[in-house]
Amino acid sequence: MAKKSDSYEQILDKLKRKEYAPVYYFMGEEPYYIDLLADYIEENVLDEMEKSFNQTVLYGKDTDIRTVINAAKRFPMGSQYQVVIVKEAQQLKAIDELTFYLQKPLASTILVFCHKYGTLDKRKKVTSEIEKNGVLFVSEKLRDYQIPPWIVKYLADRKVKISEKAALMLTEFLGTDLSKVANELDKLLITKPASEPTITPELIEKNIGISKDFNNFELQSAIIAGDVLKVNRIARYFADNPKNNPIIVTLSVLFNFFSNLMVYHYLQDKSQANVARELGVNPYFVKDFQAAAKRFSAAKTLRIIAWLRECDARSKGIENVSTDAGDLLKELVYKMLH
Repeated sequence: MAKKSDSYEQILDKLKRKEYAPVYYFMGEEPYYIDLLADYIEENVLDEMEKSFNQTVLYGKDTDIRTVINAAKRFPMGSQYQVVIVKEAQQLKAIDELTFYLQKPLASTILVFCHKYGTLDKRKKVTSEIEKNGVLFVSEKLRDYQIPPWIVKYLADRKVKISEKAALMLTEFLGTDLSKVANELDKLLITKPASEPTITPELIEKNIGISKDFNNFELQSAIIAGDVLKVNRIARYFADNPKNNPIIVTLSVLFNFFSNLMVYHYLQDKSQANVARELGVNPYFVKDFQAAAKRFSAAKTLRIIAWLRECDARSKGIENVSTDAGDLLKELVYKMLH
């Protein structure tokens, strides 16, 4: 039987080997892995004929815990197992009443809960019973710095490579929603020429619409390098294309970087490993903070953070009635670089 510490890959591997637990509780802020595991169980444990009599899908908002328990207590018809899947389990009331069933779950039932955007209270008895007699899996939201390596692995599993810049472009444009990222990667795999083994910035620009030269990643890199010409070109491009380059996203990216840079300035141990750990970033990005620290002192970094806050407020109309987002950004980057 799987243990509570099993990863997504370990759980999936055991499912593929038909090593089933009587209860699965998938929960967490990242719905992507919850859906993948539940979909695998729904599609693969029973054959099509068995599903007709032995597979039940319930929804937390439309059912109650007694209905779930009663369904779980039924015996399968003409099959070794029956499958009961509870989607939207976060909306299920009185989940504590499941405790008694969990103490002696029916071996012929595979009971699956999909609890998204939250978790069970680990202090509750129902949680410890799931851990004891079933599989409790927490699907945690990935942080920004974890997305590029996730993209690399996702494509590597499909025998495709991606350039470092291309992975960073996708991360900056798509964020941390794994379902959204995976969907866009699948589109790229379909449109990628068969003769091209690597996904490049050019391919992304052509098929997703992200400019390989004018994006927040390039703007941040140009600011770190002190490349005034490139910074101004990107700022003008953003000003001319505000719909595709909202200033709120740009300010968020820059605020996150310079907030981390301020922390970097005051770290005693500036080794790559310690910086990556303290800032919660991929070790690859430590060089950006090393370079930025040489260009922007702690005092200047503090002023930049203040300017970013001021620009954010003005972009929302606070103490500003006429200056548009494009001009606000141009003014901001001028102050940052001079």
